[in-house]
Amino acid sequence: MPEHEDRGKKKWYILEGHFISLLVVLLLAILFYVGLTHFDVIAVRIKMFTKVLSPFIAGFAIAYLLNTPMCFFERKLYKNSKYRRVLAITTVYLLALAVVVILLNLIIPQVVQSITDLAANMQTYLNSLDALVGDLSEQFQVEDDGISEMLGSYQDLMSDLSKKVTDALPQIVDVGFAVGNGVISGITAVISSVYMLAGKDRLVPQLKKIMYASLPKRRADWLLEVCSQANRIFVGFINGKLIDSAIIGVLCFILCLIFRIPYPMLVSVIVGVTNIIPFFGPIIGAIPCLMILVIVDPWAALRFFALVIGLQQFDGNILGPKILGDSTGLSAIWVLIAIVTCGGLFGFPGMVLGVPTFAVLYSLVREWVNKRLRKKGIDGNGKPIDPAP
Repeated sequence: MPEHEDRGKKKWYILEGHFISLLVVLLLAILFYVGLTHFDVIAVRIKMFTKVLSPFIAGFAIAYLLNTPMCFFERKLYKNSKYRRVLAITTVYLLALAVVVILLNLIIPQVVQSITDLAANMQTYLNSLDALVGDLSEQFQVEDDGISEMLGSYQDLMSDLSKKVTDALPQIVDVGFAVGNGVISGITAVISSVYMLAGKDRLVPQLKKIMYASLPKRRADWLLEVCSQANRIFVGFINGKLIDSAIIGVLCFILCLIFRIPYPMLVSVIVGVTNIIPFFGPIIGAIPCLMILVIVDPWAALRFFALVIGLQQFDGNILGPKILGDSTGLSAIWVLIAIVTCGGLFGFPGMVLGVPTFAVLYSLVREWVNKRLRKKGIDGNGKPIDPAP
């Protein structure tokens, strides 16, 4: 091929690449403008699209949570078996089914019974609290006008909440209602999760092939490295948090029985579930429990407050670091920002997943900053870096 034709082809490829880049930027700008001007319409469409895909999203979540134990069984327990993948998937789903059965037969009925008893005896508890406040005001000669007004507002709030819980409880615990509304979605989610776990060795190479086909090799390698790093952070954080919260919930139940705190199962479930949220979890779980215990038994509320402080210190200084380690690499201020920001935007899932998401973004920004500093030949203080030998 003549040299001028070769140069002309290279120039054409360069111009074509620039044209495609400009076209992509222009399309993104148009989409951004349309998104800002028609945000409500787009939000409705996204919600509809997400609702349709919700069984597959739930299936992906199930598969993602069960992937780690499945890999463990596949590598350790069935490593010499020809059907190790099938056996590992069967084992991990049987264990998950056993956990669900335990929840349905042991924990959930006790929680429902505690809520029912609490709602039925709410007025008796409120009258006892009113009498206790009156006795304390009379004994210590405190003006009870402000206290009575505040107590009345609190009693009205708890009475309304009790009435709403009582009205909604039959629908919540009605198995037929739950099965009728979610059986198809649940079955679809479980089946899709099984297929995802069984076919991940084919699915991941297919995704890699698409990346390498659509992106330059350097960009594809970088993107795969980012995905691998994000997967390590999310797996370590989510699995660690679930184990940590389960242990805290069991410890809370045992201590509630020892300290004779009313409704131990209900209180322990609230504490264990909210402990999944980093930083704010113990506080969020303690507030509703204290509101309940103040009505039932104020002295038990004081014991529970001391118990929660002890559990929080144990979890934050001993148990959490042992289980989670430094899985995120974020300082306390970034954890706080991640929880507040993502929680405000996406609610409870944002509060749980905001920390590992921020950890991935933080690592990417840190990598970019370090790379730019190395190119400039300076460190983080602006001082020249000694050239490497």
